[in-house]
Amino acid sequence: MSWKSTLQTSATILSLVIVINELRRAYARISQLETTLTPLPPRSRGIESRIGNTPLIEIKSLSAKTGCKIYAKLELLNPAGSSKDRVALAIIKAAEIQGLLVPHRGDVIYEGTSGSTGISFAVLASALGYTAHICLPDDTSPEKLQLLEALGAEVEKVKPASIVDPNQYVNAAKRGAEEINQTSNSGKRALFANQFENDFNWRTHYTTTGPELLKQLDNIDIFINGSGTGGTISGVGRALKEFNKSTKIILADPQGSGLANRINYGVLYDTVEKEGTRRRHQVDTLVEGIGLNRLTWNFEQGEKYIDEAIKVPDDQALKMAKYLCINDGLFWGSSAAINCVAAVKAALKYGPGLNIVVVACDSGDRHLSKFWKHAAQVTRTITLEEVLADS
Repeated sequence: MSWKSTLQTSATILSLVIVINELRRAYARISQLETTLTPLPPRSRGIESRIGNTPLIEIKSLSAKTGCKIYAKLELLNPAGSSKDRVALAIIKAAEIQGLLVPHRGDVIYEGTSGSTGISFAVLASALGYTAHICLPDDTSPEKLQLLEALGAEVEKVKPASIVDPNQYVNAAKRGAEEINQTSNSGKRALFANQFENDFNWRTHYTTTGPELLKQLDNIDIFINGSGTGGTISGVGRALKEFNKSTKIILADPQGSGLANRINYGVLYDTVEKEGTRRRHQVDTLVEGIGLNRLTWNFEQGEKYIDEAIKVPDDQALKMAKYLCINDGLFWGSSAAINCVAAVKAALKYGPGLNIVVVACDSGDRHLSKFWKHAAQVTRTITLEEVLADS
């Protein structure tokens, strides 16, 4: 072999070595990048398969200010945008097992709601072969009304009224379902979902949301949430208490609601009411989805697990919503803001060094024309001290 051939062979081998080394470096960089990515869920079939297993994030600004670790369970990342996806799916699946609903038979799911439950039922009804008929107060935020209609739900608006009024939205939904079941000759059936009294509401949070939190965080000192139907705080509260009795369960309650006084003093009464009168049209607050002046089945199932309640006025909730948006980029709805106010109050009372978990129930885009119409006016320079100034 001539020296020229030897030189060419050596150059070829050297080039191959250089290429291989470069490829190894490239693969190493890719592998390093992959370790920084959020783990991806496996493939699944149908939107209903993506309900649950929501992320848990730390709210950095609140942790830094309080000396506690304050986390939020991102229930707003469920497919229809709220924790109510869990409840709607559980109720539908239970009804199918009982033979009360049959897909693609023309069956209708009736529900009365002033919060996000109607949206969850609208999405799942379409996905699973049903029609959703949603009864709600006519002063519900326009965003929710428009979204329900866009999702194909039948929307029935009624005047705000007390639960004792036969025309109240829950009662209207129940009546509508009964009329179909009594008069339909086509074979189709109707289900009154009855989220406030349906036992599958709290149970789905007991079997899914609570265990998820225990898997995501080794130690939970305090769990905080509001109560609309009572399903989340009852189900999660029971799951956490059974795992660790020292975990403190705190109810965050908006103004006008009597639930805080129920927990703290044993009396379901709010100062805006007159003794002996329970025919209020609605809880007097800008907050939608939480706060009541009556006891529901779901709330009663978890009441004994709730250690205390923290009252949060609208003004503090509005300021907290803007504070989170400016300082953390978190554009959340009114109930999440109330939960965060209560979390800060609890941290300052019981901390530092605690792990505190709240639920981020839904996004602020469902509250633009009502709650966020006012929250948007709060100055960008709002401080946490100013958020709590009226406490």
